[in-house]
Amino acid sequence: MLKFQSQTLSGQQNYGNAVFPLVLVADNPVSIEDVSAQSALLVEHLATHGAILFRNCGVADAQAFDDFVASFGFPNFPYDESLSNAVRHNRTPRVFTANEAPQDVEIFLHHEMAQTPCFPNHLFFFCGQAAAQGGATPLCRSDVLLRQLTEQLPDFVARCREYGARYSLTMPAEADASSGQGRSWRQTLNVDSREAAETRLAALQYDWQWLGNDALRTTTPALPLIRHAPSGNEVFFNQLIAAFCGWQDQRDEGTRSVTYGNSEAFDDADVQMAVEIAYDLVFDLPWESGDVAWIDNYQVMHGRRPFSGQRSVLASLCLDLAIA
Repeated sequence: MLKFQSQTLSGQQNYGNAVFPLVLVADNPVSIEDVSAQSALLVEHLATHGAILFRNCGVADAQAFDDFVASFGFPNFPYDESLSNAVRHNRTPRVFTANEAPQDVEIFLHHEMAQTPCFPNHLFFFCGQAAAQGGATPLCRSDVLLRQLTEQLPDFVARCREYGARYSLTMPAEADASSGQGRSWRQTLNVDSREAAETRLAALQYDWQWLGNDALRTTTPALPLIRHAPSGNEVFFNQLIAAFCGWQDQRDEGTRSVTYGNSEAFDDADVQMAVEIAYDLVFDLPWESGDVAWIDNYQVMHGRRPFSGQRSVLASLCLDLAIA
């Protein structure tokens, strides 16, 4: 039977009686049967802690990572079928590269695909090679963030509850690897023509506009900024910080890429203070080669710090039929 020992990391946080994140070090390399046998207990740990870092599990490549994720029994959330705008490439049917934005680009805190109507419940990351410098994955408990925002910015939180947010992005005709939001509209919408794109967008209740160079500007319907997680906790579940701080390229300006759901602009001072509060809560996950991290997408925001040297991190997304 697989055994884990808990480990302490510098800067680890405590909320109630739960450390964040939980770090579990395997006594020996794991098998699919090992993880599957303890998956129910590990799911309970994830609900309590929000994120788990696994070490010494013997995961060495994309296929081993695929096997590790599959052992939990969650349905796959295929990236090809998602509405994410990040450029990624599949390594196996359920494993793909993490956001391939240039290494000097910060990827700001967000809940995975919260800017779309369809998002995963679980995120898994595998570090094949840790960066020479930088490259940590910042993590933030968004239930804790919401409590602090409610105390410090009550009017802002009230407006977030009432209106939600609309997200706007301009998608190029061909993938742009220089941008963290550079996936083409054909890939994002999984279509091969303008007519098919418009049919898909209408079904999603998006607004859209065709631009020069065959680019496509889309705007979502109003989506919640605050949700109830399956745990019962209220969470600040959105891409507001990422959009405001990071959706900057030749096609988009972050501060104009997100509005309240009634199309009114956010107050820059409110969002900037929310960003500062969120980053004061961050734990920077210090990757070691071979690590696997499991994140509850409802409870925890994540991002990526800039880095130097070679860095290889793969990702896998899952649903949970019990809570999807």
